[in-house]
Amino acid sequence: MDRAIIRLGAEHRDRAVATLAAAFANDPAMCWMLPDAQDRARRLPRLMRWIVDDHLANAIVLGTPGAEAVTLWRPPGLVHVHAPLTPPAIVRFIGILGTAVLRGEKLDRTIGKHLPGGEDWFYLRMAGVHPDCQGRGLGGLAIRAGHAMAAERGVPAVLETATESNVGLYMRLGYSVLREWDVTRKGPHFWTMTNPSPGSTGA
Repeated sequence: MDRAIIRLGAEHRDRAVATLAAAFANDPAMCWMLPDAQDRARRLPRLMRWIVDDHLANAIVLGTPGAEAVTLWRPPGLVHVHAPLTPPAIVRFIGILGTAVLRGEKLDRTIGKHLPGGEDWFYLRMAGVHPDCQGRGLGGLAIRAGHAMAAERGVPAVLETATESNVGLYMRLGYSVLREWDVTRKGPHFWTMTNPSPGSTGA
């Protein structure tokens, strides 16, 4: 397996989508949004395709050449920017999530509210390693590559996670918890984390 981290392009799209769909199959936020496992398995690849396409067109996708590890980054100026929900986009979004569209909108809106203000950040929107390749340090390599890009711009990084076991992993990569919050009273719990040292590679 090639462990190099590169900027992924359209030719990596399908593998990147498959990796993220597999990596987030049991993510607490995705399970809350799409509680039925069979429905989630059907809809998650469509959602990841939407997100990956947006980042390929408008932001940054870093990962291994085989897309075993994929990270989606939004550079300064795009942290809080969302693609406009035009009528065709709304129709497509409903087609992706079905009746979960309201939960999806709530999740996205609440995440945005808990990001730091301003645009002087490198935002790690999503990071995933295919389950078949986890435990090999690939995710850390891809995240460190994003930190290097943040360092070039002299800005820190920010992310959020709804998976408690990820908190320690991100701390080892130089992050600290900025705040904890819940989407709803019974919804998933999140940690918003920041890496205040641009380019920190952690332990």
